[in-house]
Amino acid sequence: MPVDPYILLLLGTVGLAALVPAHGTSADVASGASTAAIAFLFFLYGARLSTREAMDGLKHWRLHVTVLACTFVIFPLLGLAARGLVPVLLTHPLYQGLLFLTLVPSTIQSSIAFTSMARGNVPAAICAGSFSSLVGIVITPLLAAALLGSSGGGFSADSLLEIVLQLLVPFLAGQLTRRWIGAFITRHKKVLGLVDRGSILLVVYTAFSEGMVQGIWHQVSPLRLGGLLVVEAVLLAVMLLLTWYGGKALRFGREDRIAIQFAGSKKSLASGLPMASVLFGAHASLAVLPLMLFHQMQLMVCAVIAKRRSHDPVPADEDVTAPEPAEASRTAVGTATRSG
Repeated sequence: MPVDPYILLLLGTVGLAALVPAHGTSADVASGASTAAIAFLFFLYGARLSTREAMDGLKHWRLHVTVLACTFVIFPLLGLAARGLVPVLLTHPLYQGLLFLTLVPSTIQSSIAFTSMARGNVPAAICAGSFSSLVGIVITPLLAAALLGSSGGGFSADSLLEIVLQLLVPFLAGQLTRRWIGAFITRHKKVLGLVDRGSILLVVYTAFSEGMVQGIWHQVSPLRLGGLLVVEAVLLAVMLLLTWYGGKALRFGREDRIAIQFAGSKKSLASGLPMASVLFGAHASLAVLPLMLFHQMQLMVCAVIAKRRSHDPVPADEDVTAPEPAEASRTAVGTATRSG
């Protein structure tokens, strides 16, 4: 079972924020740099996504609607159901973070990797992850405003305006400039991938520094952390079962069910961390903790499932949904380089 090296970097950044949190002027500088980094991240996301090729993937619309329903309907409903675990297993701040986790988009890179390993429909996984990220830029903040309310960081007209300016405007700017910078981004995708990850580390450092200064980490005990891990394990197991057997009930073939399972059961750390920084402000550190833990858990569990699926015999009489055209595999090629 893999341990994502990037998770180790994130944990190291959390440790740095705990030992050397930003105070005073340095906190203002870190906050400004974090805001700029978030805007730049979403500009790159927009520049990488080929709208024309993404539209080609709509030919397999039933699969994409299924994945979107799992990501933005079933996940949030399970998150709301977990409200009954407060205060028995979860504190209210940890529950807010867990609920936010259920609202973020699906992953792209890891969904593609696991679908390929399990011999599933890779073009469908690429399209599903791309659509989820695109829809999530709008849907996630709206769901957060509706479900988290004022307890999620004080949502207001000013907050929504900040979300638009920091997330949506840069994304649209990336889309508009893609025709001029798309080739450059493709040529330098490895370097820009490092910029992506470095920007997210800066966002994490800023969020956890604010949490340390305000002393909110005294709210998390080892017992509560263990409770959170148990709840997240159950959440992941439920989604893995629902996506697999739900796909069968909807008469999808094996390859499509694999894409649905991996794209519909996971959440994106790359999209969630910047969004949490904008949505929660000074409370972002506790809000992103459940997402960081869930991210590592989903990688470990899905790696095992994908390896086992790769050895499954394909029934000769299975009604397999016709695969998408080969050209759909190019959908959102640039987005696949993004951290899941």
